[in-house]
Amino acid sequence: MTTDTLTATWTTPILEHCAELVDARYVLPEVAPRVAEALRAAAAAGRYAACTGPEDLAVAVTAHLHELTADLHLRLLFHADGAMGEQDPAALEAYWREEARRTAGGVQRVERTASGVGVVVLGPVLCHPAMGGDAVAAAMSLVADADALVLDVRGCRGGSPDGVVLLLSHLFEPEPVRLGDVESREGGTHQYWTQSALAGRRFGPDKPVAVLTSAETFSGGEAVAFDLQDLGRATVVGERTRGGAHPRIGVSVHPQLELSLPVARSVSPRTGGNWEGAGVLPDVEVAASDALDTALAFLAPTA
Repeated sequence: MTTDTLTATWTTPILEHCAELVDARYVLPEVAPRVAEALRAAAAAGRYAACTGPEDLAVAVTAHLHELTADLHLRLLFHADGAMGEQDPAALEAYWREEARRTAGGVQRVERTASGVGVVVLGPVLCHPAMGGDAVAAAMSLVADADALVLDVRGCRGGSPDGVVLLLSHLFEPEPVRLGDVESREGGTHQYWTQSALAGRRFGPDKPVAVLTSAETFSGGEAVAFDLQDLGRATVVGERTRGGAHPRIGVSVHPQLELSLPVARSVSPRTGGNWEGAGVLPDVEVAASDALDTALAFLAPTA
C-alpha cells in the first residue's frame, strides 16, 4: 500500500465528516453546500495527499476553508493533547472551568491611575459568567468609583456572549439595554440585554469609557468594542480588529482534530450589521502600542 493510499484512507473520513457538518450547520446556508462540496472535491483530487499527520491536515484544511469563505472562525484545529467538542459536554465544561481558574475568568489586570482612571485588561478569553463571573464582578467593583474607565481588549481573542453581557452590564443603568442579537440556523434569534441585578457595583452609564483594540483583537473581544461603539457608550482607540462576528462551536472529528464551526452570526439591532470580515474600526486610530497613552490623554487630560 502506498503512502498516498494510506493518507487518503485516514483523511477521507475526517474530511467527509467536516463536509457533512458544514453542510448541515454552517451559519450561512447559502454558502454551506458550496464549501462542503469543495472539501469533498479537494479530497478526491488529492489536495491533502502530502499531509502525513493530523497537524499537517489541520493547517492545509484551514487554509482551504479560508480561501473558500474568509471566515476566520471556520477552522480545523490540531490539539496535541486531544481534541474536545460538543459531543463531550462534561469534558468541555471541565476544560473551561480550569481555563477560568487559570486566567481569572479573562481578567488579566486591574489598576487605578493616579489621575483617577480605572484600567481593566481582558484576555485571552472572556469566560462564561458561570465560570468567570466572580472575577469580572470583582474587577468592575474595583473601578466602579473611578472617574473614567479603559477596557483593554488588545489581547482578547474570544469570549462567551454571556461573559460580554456581564461585563458591559456594569456600564449602563439597571434598566436593561439591548446590546445585540445572535441569529442561527438552529435556534433562530436570541437577544442579549444588559442585566438588572449584578453581584458587583456598577461603573454606571455617565462616566467616559475607552476601549483599546489591536489587529489581534478577535471574536468576543471585538464584541466588547463593537457593542459599546454601536451604542455610543465608548470611544474605541487603537487598531482595526480581525473581523470575526460568527459565534462558533467545536466538534471533534478525530482524536486530535476539532472543527471550529460557526453556527450563528452577531447582529446589531440598530443597524443590522456586524464586524464580520471588516473588523471594528476605531474612533481614534493609532498603533496598538500607543492606544493606552492616547486614551489616558483624553480621559484625564490634566494627568
